[in-house]
Amino acid sequence: MRIDSIQKVAQMYNNTSIAKTEKKKVEANKDRLQISQAGRDYQIARKAVSEAPDVREELVADIKSRVDAGTYQVSGEAFAEKVIARYNQMML
Repeated sequence: MRIDSIQKVAQMYNNTSIAKTEKKKVEANKDRLQISQAGRDYQIARKAVSEAPDVREELVADIKSRVDAGTYQVSGEAFAEKVIARYNQMML
């Protein structure tokens, strides 16, 4: 066997080198949170309620001033009706 050119043989071996392959990055499915419109409305309402004062100061001030002046009167019948109505609501 006769080899005429060493360079041709070297070129043959160099051309058959393995091409590097690139690894593709595969992103896994990520968790997502989707809130419905009803859920958003609920969050807004809940925030508004939490920011509202627990005591309505204007009503308390009015009743307190009438109690201090001695002009605040509650009838026994009105009080009893309120107690019975509240009791009935609780029993439902």
